[in-house]
Amino acid sequence: MTSFRAKLYVALVHYPVVNKNNEVISSAVTNLDLHDIARACRTYGVDRFYVATPLADQQKLITRLVSHWISGVGAVNNPLRREALKVVRVKDSLDQVCQAIYQRDAKLPKTVVTSAASHPNNISFCQLGKMLSGAAPLVLVFGTAWGLAEPCFEQADYILEPIQGDTCEGETGYNHLAVRSAASIILDRVQTLHSHL
Repeated sequence: MTSFRAKLYVALVHYPVVNKNNEVISSAVTNLDLHDIARACRTYGVDRFYVATPLADQQKLITRLVSHWISGVGAVNNPLRREALKVVRVKDSLDQVCQAIYQRDAKLPKTVVTSAASHPNNISFCQLGKMLSGAAPLVLVFGTAWGLAEPCFEQADYILEPIQGDTCEGETGYNHLAVRSAASIILDRVQTLHSHL
């Protein structure tokens, strides 16, 4: 696999996100999201997967789940899962994620937020692939529930184009992927595009 010159990180944000009525909420952590996104990160060489939630009980749940696979019975029963879950880190907010990356790399990361909806200033997957040859670290930001709340887009450095499902007849017109599926698809596209530059 081609290594990235810039460091690539992934963040899964649980607040501020919106529900189906477009109200700002804090969403619950999902076990499947943790496992599947961690496995995708490990597969594509992302060595930090940040889970951002301000809720203490949700942070405790994440810590308990991860420790089961890192140092508990799960570590013995499934060493491959242990390898994946080692990339998970818990933070209160996306700001804390950016500060943690700054402490690692001595550079603030550029934030690249994702959405199922198009925005006027979207960057393409190809543009993101090219950005990985730069010096600045990048953090791919995913939202839970019905997606990131508006302040996340206002504060972002970049907004990535949405995933479109294509068939022989054209686009499907349906775009409602689980966040763990979207994360895997985006990581694959970005790595593939970067490796062909």
